Amino acid sequence: MKVENRQHGKWNLLVRDQPSLAALFEDEQGTIYRRVIDAASQAGLRFALGGGFAINAYTGLARNTKDLDLYVLPRDRDAMIEVLTREGLSDYYDQAPYDRGWIYRGYLNGTIVDIIWEMANHLSQVDEAWLTRGPEVEVEGRWLRLLPPEELLWGKLYVLQRDRCDWPDILNLIHATAESLNWRRLLSRLGDDAALLAGVLIVFAWLCPGRAEALPSWLWEQLRLPAPAADKIAAGAPDTDQTHVVLIDSRPWFSPLL
Repeated sequence: MKVENRQHGKWNLLVRDQPSLAALFEDEQGTIYRRVIDAASQAGLRFALGGGFAINAYTGLARNTKDLDLYVLPRDRDAMIEVLTREGLSDYYDQAPYDRGWIYRGYLNGTIVDIIWEMANHLSQVDEAWLTRGPEVEVEGRWLRLLPPEELLWGKLYVLQRDRCDWPDILNLIHATAESLNWRRLLSRLGDDAALLAGVLIVFAWLCPGRAEALPSWLWEQLRLPAPAADKIAAGAPDTDQTHVVLIDSRPWFSPLL
């Protein structure tokens, strides 16, 4: 896999050269993914990959994804759904009803491809930044645009339900992109919901006291959080505190320890 970002070269060092990304396109599931991606590209439709694929790329986590998330502009929604239909995917709604206001779920032989044009909580629609600010990765000869880490993190902050929580993904993402993530742009996206980011950063500093020092000092002040204690870091605080990580989950989940 090759990595390139013609507009934001800083990501070249942060997108992981992870063989598991290519593996996502090798089996029967991957064949369907390739068909959809190629058909969408041939139709001239723009999209960015999010979900597990993007998390894998940014963090290096070797984990399969249960579906492929393609983010599109709202105006391209129907055209992308038509691409899925032509490739033989049917609406998953008949098997498991879902909110069609923000997502279309295509299904074929156990494989799901999600077309997403809006956040699940309907807070915001996909705009140009979602499709242009992320890096590109080359997989199987295809250049694929990733969702920017800021938008990826923004959407996942609100996934904090009893049956699903995306904060582990966020903690991995912050660890991988702390120095280059555009924190000011993320805060502008969050607006009055910045308290959610404050919450996850408190947890991050508890898990990674040394790594938390890489975050800009003004960020802690703006969120009214205590900055990581410089004296403890100077005294040898670990980049990642493994004793804290296993208190949350002893199974493999945090990329710095894998």
